[in-house]
Amino acid sequence: MRLLVAGLVAWLAVLPAPALAQAPVAMEAEIVRDGDRWTAELRFLRDAPAWVFVRSALTREGERPWRPQSWTVETRGVRLERRGRYDVLVATNGGDVPRRVRVRFTPFTRDLIADYDPALVFTDGSVALYSEQFDAFPFESAAAAARLPIDLAATDVPLSRTRVTFRDDNGRVLHAGRRLASVTIDDDDGSYILFGPLQPIVTDAMAAIIDPALPAWIRATLGRAVPDILDRYTRALGPAPGPKPTIIASWAGPTPGVTSMGGSVLPGIVTMAYEGSGVTQETPQARSYGLWFIAHETAHFWLGQAVRYQYSREAWIYEGGADLIAFRTVAEVDPDYDWRGALNQSIADCAALASNRGIASAEDRNEQRAYYACGAVFGLVAEAASRRPFIAFIRDLIDANRTDRIINRAEWLAALDRVSGDRSLSRDIGILLDRGAADPKATIAGLFRRAGVRFARGADGLPRLL
Repeated sequence: MRLLVAGLVAWLAVLPAPALAQAPVAMEAEIVRDGDRWTAELRFLRDAPAWVFVRSALTREGERPWRPQSWTVETRGVRLERRGRYDVLVATNGGDVPRRVRVRFTPFTRDLIADYDPALVFTDGSVALYSEQFDAFPFESAAAAARLPIDLAATDVPLSRTRVTFRDDNGRVLHAGRRLASVTIDDDDGSYILFGPLQPIVTDAMAAIIDPALPAWIRATLGRAVPDILDRYTRALGPAPGPKPTIIASWAGPTPGVTSMGGSVLPGIVTMAYEGSGVTQETPQARSYGLWFIAHETAHFWLGQAVRYQYSREAWIYEGGADLIAFRTVAEVDPDYDWRGALNQSIADCAALASNRGIASAEDRNEQRAYYACGAVFGLVAEAASRRPFIAFIRDLIDANRTDRIINRAEWLAALDRVSGDRSLSRDIGILLDRGAADPKATIAGLFRRAGVRFARGADGLPRLL
């Protein structure tokens, strides 16, 4: 039996947004569907020996590059290679890549580690493609690309943008609520473009693109819970930025032995991908988890869009913050929800993932769960120390950073110092972020004790909430 809970992605700031918005366009791509045939015509506007694809995450299952499973390079003399953390196009003769390269591809729908699904496929044949999967930048060589880190914002890599056009030879594409003959995107945020006949459902609270075969109870939960949760967040955090929220919910079918809910957030868009026999019928566990899933994802309209991070090593602020906000919110709307058990799991995971290794560098080890778990633990410390709900702590941070729209580590820890009056809390969190601890259970217990979190330590030394 395969159990996959949420593969969640908030705001992957691979490049600094303001700088990228001013960078030149170095590449254009035209994505065309003709029946069942999908092609990407890549046009490079300068010569370079290597073109590096920014979005090069591995598959969650098997940890393999996804493009070789999806893309076929049809242009002779060009091949797709994996170099370090990135997929790279290179010329087979060692020179510059030709200015025009043609790729044939099959939309890739499997879950990736901490990145957006390249495609969402619906049971009526509609397909939503993620725009930034085609974005690439020129680089000095494939060998040099092998040394690039995950967080490009922390390097001096020359920035460039990609202009991508989407077209369906059999109809019009849907983007931002409109049907168009073609859509061209060259911003730095990315979006999903819908091919096929599926129509959005528009209400006062949101727009929704929902797979017609999605189990009825999930459809009903989305229609009921999303407006309620958005209303709660708006009252607590202020208006969400951008246009009316759009929910995209896909259904991969009742795969035996699978219980899967995965999702991500983009400007104005939350995607939710469901799969498996484990979610075909409503159960108390599935209902509670489904509500938390919705609450976590929609929290990113604020923690991820109203404010964001510049460096991906600070994802704990946003992922852990969204986790704790969601735990608290679902406890309000579902009396049967075991919020204490959910938070105890976060404590256990944080302790395991902070053992002699820094949380900030978790992405280098494909241990992104540390950002969720330890971020929620740190949120508990801030909540208890401030004697207010955690969402109020976040509201203060959002209000203080609405101009630059960034909350970084220093600002979060400074806010903790202000509400707690105890600088030892931020000191110990900083140690966990930078290098971990030999005994993280004891470190977490010390944080809880000084902040005022009610807990007890088990025989294994692990703190558990009371």
